[in-house]
Amino acid sequence: MSFGDGEENDDGGGRRPEGESGQGVVTAFGQSMKTLRLRAGMEREAFGKRLGYSASSIASFEQGRRIPSPRLIERADELLGADGLLTVWKEQVERAQYPVFFQGMAALEKKAIELLSYDTLVVKGLLQTEEYMRALLAMRRPPLDHETIEQRVNARLARQDIFDRRPTPLLSFVMDEAVLRRRYGGKDVLRGQLEHLLLIGQKRNVEIQVMPLDYEESAGVDGPFTVITREDGKKFVYTEAQGTSALQTDPQQAALAAARYGIIRSQALTPRESLEFIERLLGEL
Repeated sequence: MSFGDGEENDDGGGRRPEGESGQGVVTAFGQSMKTLRLRAGMEREAFGKRLGYSASSIASFEQGRRIPSPRLIERADELLGADGLLTVWKEQVERAQYPVFFQGMAALEKKAIELLSYDTLVVKGLLQTEEYMRALLAMRRPPLDHETIEQRVNARLARQDIFDRRPTPLLSFVMDEAVLRRRYGGKDVLRGQLEHLLLIGQKRNVEIQVMPLDYEESAGVDGPFTVITREDGKKFVYTEAQGTSALQTDPQQAALAAARYGIIRSQALTPRESLEFIERLLGEL
């Protein structure tokens, strides 16, 4: 997954920060990097060449107009002899690429040992293809500008490294059949998304299950939610709707949500039955 390192395709580099708080962090980092570069007596062009970026890209980073990748921050810190003055910003700068309402969840995903997700409207972001992402983001009203769409696509793709991370987290996804039938972006986009689900569903740490429309019982009537367990064993519940979110930290509520998810999972098709179901849907397209 790319964080915009730019060595082979320098197009201006990075992404725009989301929201005022993200902008402040990225601007402060840029000013720090510029100060250290000037102290080292290095021009933007020479500095950029050493990092694999153009002078204009370095200017964008220093002025807080683009978000640098974690790798760039590490290399800049080393190149400028900053002794950690730049790498200390890495986590905050990375968080700035996400909408403010999602930043807490994004941080938890990076430390998750287990993630349980129930969805009723769209395929979970962690499971989405790039084409499916773009189709969804293009439908937002009021419309998102091109830069914001590109940023959110890149940020969402970057989150998908959770599937190959070590140690391997346990990932379970249950989704309503309606999610798999809705042709967001058209038939070809849906076909690609279903094929992607079949591939992801074969990973040993992933279980994908479908809740058929003709089932008469579902404990998921209150809507979509995610239960995430951190390395220390603490559980959190995340819900999102209409551009707002809630991250529940109360242990009792988290335990209840995990229990509810267990019931939902038991009511749905098994993982094997679900993959067969998705294959049949593909055959209908």
